[in-house]
Parts: sequence; structure tokens; C-alpha cells
Amino acid sequence: MKRASGIFLMGFLLAGAGMLAAQEETEENPRLNTNLGLPISVPLNPIGRFAGPGAGLVYGAGYNFNRRNSVTGEFLYDWLNPGGGAFTPIRAALQKNDISGHSDLYSLTANYRFELRGKSLGMYFIAGGGLYIRRSKLTKVVQNGTTTTCTSAWLYWGYTCTSGIVTVDQTLASASSSTMGANGGIGFTVRVGDAPYRMYVETRYHYAPTRNLNTQLVMATVGIRY
Repeated sequence: MKRASGIFLMGFLLAGAGMLAAQEETEENPRLNTNLGLPISVPLNPIGRFAGPGAGLVYGAGYNFNRRNSVTGEFLYDWLNPGGGAFTPIRAALQKNDISGHSDLYSLTANYRFELRGKSLGMYFIAGGGLYIRRSKLTKVVQNGTTTTCTSAWLYWGYTCTSGIVTVDQTLASASSSTMGANGGIGFTVRVGDAPYRMYVETRYHYAPTRNLNTQLVMATVGIRY
């Protein structure tokens, strides 16, 4: 009777441990992950001379190998808010003060994340790379038919130069550059509500050798992840 009771108790404990393990797998350590965040970007030189702080949206989804290691694919959109110096040389050369425009950055990346996570707080390192697309567009078509010294401002908006002079008779509506780039950063998480929902705060550096001027920026993101 004692042996049977012992076997029954052991079976009950094993079953309870299995239920707790299953709960841990489904709640604290799900196999799939997703995140949605709002980034604030700070462009660095050289594009930092023509773009100021901007904002955007990032969404990701991926797979957790275990509690610490995971991969995620992310789509990023960021508005590269034109800085005060973005149009100054063009306005001065063409004698037109109503020239303005905007720039946008898109990326589609695959990233590896290494995470150290407690019950409430956690931190992680993330790095990866993929396709980066920077698009710049003026609000109106500009015709340049004069001899104008080529500067990085003209290159940023897509003009071409020959022997240090902006190529004449160019009609510019928009410019686009696509290239492979990379990113890396660090983030911190805090549990909110039921597991596995967590808020995260992340800082990441992005680099892409886009045509004419490299795209470099630091992004601070606040969001929620699963």
C-alpha cells in the first residue's frame, strides 16, 4: 500500500511538473515572436547634414530557438525629416525659395537576438542585415541649366556631377538608392500584463552604403513584443 501510494504521489508530482513545463513553454517561452515599435531616428554624417530627427514604424516576426536565442525578420519605415541645410544650396543656386522635399528610408532585414531575461526585467543584443532603400523627392521638378558647383546637397537629392560641376539640364523629380546594409544594438524589456507580453526600449545603429551618400543613423525604439 505504501509503495502504491509512493508511486501515485510520484506520478502526480511528475504530471504537475509536466503541466508547469508546458505552461512555461506556451507562456514564458513561446516558439514564435513578434514586435511592433515606434522608432525615433537621429541621422549621422554624412546625411546628418541634410536630415534631422525623424520618426517611423517597425514591425517584426520570427522564431525562438530557446529562451536566449531567436531570429526575427523586420520591416522598417523611417521618415528622414529634411534638415535646414538640405535645400539651402539648391535654393541659392536656382534663386527659388519655394523648393522643398522629403526623404524616406525603408528596410527589410533578418536579425539574430541573444536575450538574458528574468521574470520581470530583461536585456538583449540584436544584430543583422538586409535590404535598405532610401528615397528622396523634391516637391516640384527643378530644371538646372547653369554652371553650379557640385556639393553633397545636390548629390543627396539625386543630381549627378561632372568634374565638380552639377550636370546641366537635369530634370529631377525623385531619387532612389537600394543596397544591402547592416544594423546592431541593445535593448531592455519589462513584463507587462500576462506573459509573454513585454515592453521594450531599444537603441540600434543602422548603416547602408547608399548611392552618393552613405546612410547612417541611430534609432531609439519603444514598443511591445510577444
